[in-house]
Amino acid sequence: MIRWLGVVAVMLGIFSIVTTEILPIGLLTSIGSDFAVSDGMAGLMMTMPGLLAAIAAPVVTVAAARIDRKLLLCGCTLLLVAANLIAALAPDFWLVLASRVLLGITIGGYWSIAAGLAQRLVPPAAAARATTVVFAAVPLGSVLGVPAGTFVGNIAGWRTAFVVLGILSAAVLALLMLSLPALPAHQALDWTTLRTGLSAPGARFALLTTFLILLAQFGTYTYITPFLQQVTGVSSVTALLLIYGIAGIAGNALGGSMITRHPRAALISAAASMAAAMLLLPTLGRGELGAAALLIIWGIGYGGVPVILQTCFARAVPHHAEVSSVLFTSSFQATFSLSALAGGILLDRTSPSAVLMCGGITALLVLGICVSHRASANN
Repeated sequence: MIRWLGVVAVMLGIFSIVTTEILPIGLLTSIGSDFAVSDGMAGLMMTMPGLLAAIAAPVVTVAAARIDRKLLLCGCTLLLVAANLIAALAPDFWLVLASRVLLGITIGGYWSIAAGLAQRLVPPAAAARATTVVFAAVPLGSVLGVPAGTFVGNIAGWRTAFVVLGILSAAVLALLMLSLPALPAHQALDWTTLRTGLSAPGARFALLTTFLILLAQFGTYTYITPFLQQVTGVSSVTALLLIYGIAGIAGNALGGSMITRHPRAALISAAASMAAAMLLLPTLGRGELGAAALLIIWGIGYGGVPVILQTCFARAVPHHAEVSSVLFTSSFQATFSLSALAGGILLDRTSPSAVLMCGGITALLVLGICVSHRASANN
């Protein structure tokens, strides 16, 4: 039981990180207005942590190759507490961005360890289930964290939302310290090992599909609030974000159940659901009912993506869990960063509907890559 408490603690750490990372999606307009910056400029709050995380994932993991993993997770969580409090107190937008730099370092270090840690906390037979529990934090961040944070931000101000996240992060830090056993580094990670893992054929396929599917996701979902406000015509997006998040939890469970036997089918299903929702929202999402229905399809599709992608990297580099986790984290966060930036640039020059259409077309490319890769594998 104590080992499963450790799994839950690790999951709650990712939940806190994910919520902190994507909370600006629900508060983008209010934060931008407070500092007199555009929605596209405010989107830098999404770009900064992803960019830093992509760099921090290999650097922190290699630099801390021999440090106990429990201490590393706790240190990263302490940085998360600081990042939230700095954002809450920031008098200028540049300080908010500075807090997002700390968040990026936290993401890179924490995710690289946590993504492959479940198999060390539970018996081998339960490792897949524990990994699914850990990655349930991603849709939970959407279903609970972002709507709750958006609600708090709308009622008491966006700064209060970051204060609450700082308190939550401190509680998670205490739980990690109490529940995790000592986790000495079993395999010292170095740059040569990382390069070897990167050269694996399966890793190249995982990198390409990660880039495309996350480009589609975060280039669009980062700016879903302007779409819902300007096109759908809702004043408060909390309920619709909640619907999306609930669907994401279902998608995580579905993806986790499919990935063992049908990994490619799971990825194709996720990409197809995302593409359909993004392409149809500009026409069928002009009312709340249509938008809600398509957000459900979108949430189910994307909900399983993190665990699907992590499994793809784990299968590509089966003998070194931390290498696969670093590759997953770096590629995930780098694409997250670039996608938010690209979506912001496109939004400032076109419209929220155009951003969604481009995202849907990008998601369709994943289907072509999967079909092409299957055909080449069969030859």
